[in-house]
Amino acid sequence: MEKPIGIFDSGIGGLTVVKELIKLLPHENIVYFGDTARVPYGTKSPRLIQQYSLENAEFLRQFDIKTLIVACNTASSYALDILDKYLEIPVIGVVKPGAETAVRTSKTGHIGVIGTTATINSASYHREIEHLRPQASVSGQACPLLVSLVEEGWLDNEVTLLTLKKYLAEPIQEKIDTLILGCTHYPLLSEAIKKVVGGQVRLIDSGKETAQAARLILEKNDLLKKDGQSGWHRYFVSDIPAKFEEIGSRFLGEPIRNLERVDFDRFLGSVNQEKILNRILHENN
Repeated sequence: MEKPIGIFDSGIGGLTVVKELIKLLPHENIVYFGDTARVPYGTKSPRLIQQYSLENAEFLRQFDIKTLIVACNTASSYALDILDKYLEIPVIGVVKPGAETAVRTSKTGHIGVIGTTATINSASYHREIEHLRPQASVSGQACPLLVSLVEEGWLDNEVTLLTLKKYLAEPIQEKIDTLILGCTHYPLLSEAIKKVVGGQVRLIDSGKETAQAARLILEKNDLLKKDGQSGWHRYFVSDIPAKFEEIGSRFLGEPIRNLERVDFDRFLGSVNQEKILNRILHENN
């Protein structure tokens, strides 16, 4: 099917999911939206995260997407159910695929999760893991400084290692054997994290697992693109901050092409968003 896959994130971290998706499904067309004007989502209220997520989905719908990937852990934690009710296409988050792989991987059942404050406070990974493996012991740790370190390019220096040692002290003490990287920025820190937790701890990249889940869902629903031509990729953001293309290319693993800034306020004003969003959020409460 020629229709594109839609992906959104609160910023640029979701490009790590795009990177994995391009590796796995090189023929698929992709439209990515990064809400860089309103990042970070990790410090926002659940209600605001839900509103932003619905607005992002509405933007991507205009491209006649065949599935939506919520590449933001925070949005996946708070808005996935609402998006699933709102859209008539498959909606895929990053929490469930990461949790499922962690449960399959862990031998001891001692699983760690690192993420933004909002993701950890939502307990979404805890609930998913304990649903799949009731006897599991889950150690969650909020790591609010890591996003800034990644975007600064400090992936393996002394400051980053000291910060990781501080954040990961409790999960290590809990003797975890599996660690979920519950933020799409964190795969760039994989090597530094391995130095801190040791080689005996398996790292789970939720973005990579989400790409695998997307492939399975597209196959199941007969939505995979049929021809063998390489897919096209378009990238939209609600603001272009300094060094965005440089940082984004680091996440994507290649130069960003076809990048466009959206006048998001104008877009939101072009449709009756407030009435739609209020109805959906009211029905969900």
